Amino acid sequence: MTHDIHIIGGGLAGSEASWQLAQRGFKVRLSEMRGGGDMTPAHQTDGLAELVCSNSFRSDDSDKNAVGLLHYEMRQLDSLIMRAGEKSRVPAGSAMAVDRDVFSAEVQRTLMEHPNVTVVRERIDALPETGPTIVATGPLTAQALAESIVKATGQDRLAFFDAIAPIVHRDSIDMSKCWIQSRWNKRTEASNEDGDYINCPMTKEQYLAFHQGLIEGEKTEFREWEKDTPYFEGCMPIEVMAARGVETLRYGPMKGVGLDNPFDTSEEFPQGRWPYAVVQLRQDNRLGTLWNMVGFQTKLKYGAQVELFRTIPGLENAEFARLGGLHRNTFLNSPLVLDRQLRLKGAEHIRFAGQVTGCEGYVESSAVGLMAGLMAAAELSGTTWTAPPRTTAFGALLAHITGDAEADSYQPMNVNFGLFPPLPKVGKKQRKEAYTSRAKADLGKWINERELADA
Repeated sequence: MTHDIHIIGGGLAGSEASWQLAQRGFKVRLSEMRGGGDMTPAHQTDGLAELVCSNSFRSDDSDKNAVGLLHYEMRQLDSLIMRAGEKSRVPAGSAMAVDRDVFSAEVQRTLMEHPNVTVVRERIDALPETGPTIVATGPLTAQALAESIVKATGQDRLAFFDAIAPIVHRDSIDMSKCWIQSRWNKRTEASNEDGDYINCPMTKEQYLAFHQGLIEGEKTEFREWEKDTPYFEGCMPIEVMAARGVETLRYGPMKGVGLDNPFDTSEEFPQGRWPYAVVQLRQDNRLGTLWNMVGFQTKLKYGAQVELFRTIPGLENAEFARLGGLHRNTFLNSPLVLDRQLRLKGAEHIRFAGQVTGCEGYVESSAVGLMAGLMAAAELSGTTWTAPPRTTAFGALLAHITGDAEADSYQPMNVNFGLFPPLPKVGKKQRKEAYTSRAKADLGKWINERELADA
């Protein structure tokens, strides 16, 4: 079959993009290396859209939860992943969980039977030089193709080691116990008026208890295929640093020098001007709604992270948009190398989709694949692509990937309300419903406008 577009990677994003294009009448060649003699270290089968970790798509509550809202938005655009999810659904309370074998089989059957899709079991070793292409090879991109991507984007634009620091919702930080200041009051043109860091001070007693918690906290282990990935000094897990000595963190990410402690009293902070130790948070998105814990990449289990990090002054009631982690991954520094339509700058015939763009999670990966499919369909049909409003889950996720996130600290992210434009003052209990109500209304308008434009 002569194809209109080539999609590389038959995971969630590649499958969703194939479906969206095929449903709009375009001929798709879907290349998947599994089943053609190759396998990744994490996959068990050659099935399309195989779920390699959990079988959960997380919350399905579209009124109070960001990922549930993303489910809703995907259903409004006839998502294959949501279709297959419903057909393979298993009991999981308010979450959406699936029988992973039934789910993969349903996605594969649907695409294999579609007259506009040809599934080819082949490994692609280089980015195509011509022709519309979507690369959706995920976090385990084969080495030869990864090298081709590095060649096209630059040596420092593709990460192979994912060092993730926790991210906190700004409005959950108790600012009566911490303050904003840059170390030594250093400023740049991009600096905020008061400074660039939220500083959470610790007394010696608090620091020693925190240090002990890092040492004793329950940790996750590397998976077998990750064990040959070394630690780098620049992304050392904080508990590994703590194990080097009780003072190590105080001379590393928790040093208090250069910070004028407004809570300084001889009783609580007997060392004087500077806090004994400090946890710093740095703004993570342009909206200022998300702040990351500087230097706090960790292998602590999620429950242990929440329990320990809520002992930090000012973070007692912290709400986490993302918890910390450290694992092997492959993802682009998308804010630098992709345009607003997920196209590779300098090679606009190539789009990227899914986890390789720096989104995190099954649903997010599928959603980015869906958007890449719609973008490519608009381009192939000669129509103008209009991005979904940033007030929607689609728009917020797309904006994070293609420009809202800070390129210097870009890391994979799940969809969360911290990515959405802030609301006018709304009570905390009503805030999530306000986000979802606004998003649903704006998505409806966007879909209607698209349908009118296509008519």
